[in-house]
Amino acid sequence: MFESLTDKLQSVFDRLATKGKLSETDVNAAMREVRLALLEADVNYKVVKDFVERVKARAVGAEVMQSLTPAQQVVKIVHEELIELLGKPAPLNTSGQPPHVVMLVGLQGAGKTTMAAKLALRLKKNGQRPLLVAADIYRPAAIKQLEVLGAQIDTPVYSASTQTPASTIAKDALKQAREKAFNVVIIDTAGRLQIDDALMQELEQVRMVARPADILLVVDAMTGQEAVNVAEGFNARVPLTGLIMTKIDGDARGGAALSVRQVTGVPIKFLGTGEKLPDLEPFDPERLAGRILGMGDVLSLIERAQENISEADAVAMEKRLVEGQFDFEDFLEQLKQVKRLGPITDILGMIPGMNRMVKDIDPMLAQDSLKKTEAIINSMTLKERRDPDLLNASRRRRIAAGSGTTVQDVNMLVKQFREMQKMMKQLGIMGRGKKNKNKKGRGGMPGARGGMLPSGLSDLFGGR
Repeated sequence: MFESLTDKLQSVFDRLATKGKLSETDVNAAMREVRLALLEADVNYKVVKDFVERVKARAVGAEVMQSLTPAQQVVKIVHEELIELLGKPAPLNTSGQPPHVVMLVGLQGAGKTTMAAKLALRLKKNGQRPLLVAADIYRPAAIKQLEVLGAQIDTPVYSASTQTPASTIAKDALKQAREKAFNVVIIDTAGRLQIDDALMQELEQVRMVARPADILLVVDAMTGQEAVNVAEGFNARVPLTGLIMTKIDGDARGGAALSVRQVTGVPIKFLGTGEKLPDLEPFDPERLAGRILGMGDVLSLIERAQENISEADAVAMEKRLVEGQFDFEDFLEQLKQVKRLGPITDILGMIPGMNRMVKDIDPMLAQDSLKKTEAIINSMTLKERRDPDLLNASRRRRIAAGSGTTVQDVNMLVKQFREMQKMMKQLGIMGRGKKNKNKKGRGGMPGARGGMLPSGLSDLFGGR
């Protein structure tokens, strides 16, 4: 979402880095470009003005002017001020007697129903027992959609007829939650405009009955600055405790995420990072600021790996590497793990220093390349996968025909595999050395427990 803003900020910092010392004129020129970049990213004008003034005041101070690395100090200041701008992370309110009620509100089409299921899935993974409540009595098939999503994540859904008032549905759902020991109730309300008085009154009635611990506004990042107006309108009628930004994986300019917290005072609690139900992450200002400045987000990458790659698979892979074994079966397993982590461009974007490479990668071509590689390996016999030395010319022709590729494609993959095999053997030797030096620990290859990525990217998952 922040690709354009990231590129422009990095361009500013690159120019600063070419100067040994910075003058006040250099800082002023850089801040003009930063201001323009933020405004083009659809950040609120007042927010931009205050942000740039704070950065400039610090950037012309002694900590920068007397530094041996002034450009790096400016980046550090911008990073710290971005974190301050985005606000502190705010978890869900789970204080008091359960069930804790979470009420989702927002415009039509913001993705509240899907977000209710995403939130329920996340809470389930954290040991909670959520109950979903279908309180959208206006949108056709809204109730059915929530019931289908609930079935996908094995979470009960309380619903009633579309003739039942939303406040009555909420009241009856709470009664059922107490009787059946659900400790979280997630109410999916109908989409509405913040200026629709009748529908806003309905929200107030639901709030009076349900007494939610959290009222979360689901905001589509694609709405830009209008998200700020929406948040202010809802907050005036039903005091919001937090925001959920959806579609941040899209091509929105990102200004809403940088503006809404500062303008409304309402914290961002979650970010919707994709269309799948697991694609929800707690808002972390430090990580988001790092992404905006092209610093990557290794912690999110580690967490994504831990969620998608089992401990048993990681330990088994580590054992094979330490023993110096690596064949096409292992390679295929790595490809499957990469696909579970998400689009390859998203993964690379989380790696420090790799964001510029991502710009040169066509996401569709990258995914097609992974599919082609998987098809070639799947066209091999099990014996060929385990012993690549068997792959003579006739076998390669058969594999190319079976996978719908060319012999050249097969040859290229085998060549890449040989290079990776050599690297993996070297890492395996390193792992054995580490294990011998520290017999109390498990040793092994750094990062194997976090899962493996082709071309040595597994190291990014850090050994523990």
